[in-house]
Amino acid sequence: ESDAGDYTCVCGDVQSTASLTVHALPALFKEELKNEEVQEGTSVSLHCELTKAAPVQWKIGSKVLKASDKFQMRQSGTTAELVIHDLEVEDA
Repeated sequence: ESDAGDYTCVCGDVQSTASLTVHALPALFKEELKNEEVQEGTSVSLHCELTKAAPVQWKIGSKVLKASDKFQMRQSGTTAELVIHDLEVEDA
């Protein structure tokens, strides 16, 4: 998208100008989340990779997760990670 704008070709005293519009592609999953089976009381790391950097939101069912001592969210470039600490059966 940052390449959009007016481009000009100049030759001596004449010039030609054109406007370039760039339509953004949506972020897609390059690597999706994988199912995990872990022991109660341990921690687990869930991660996915997108085709381009974009903000993500983590949910369990319809509930949006917020960062806390239990839920740690990280994002570096195209990789998003959710770490869940001190797992309980109710976290499944």
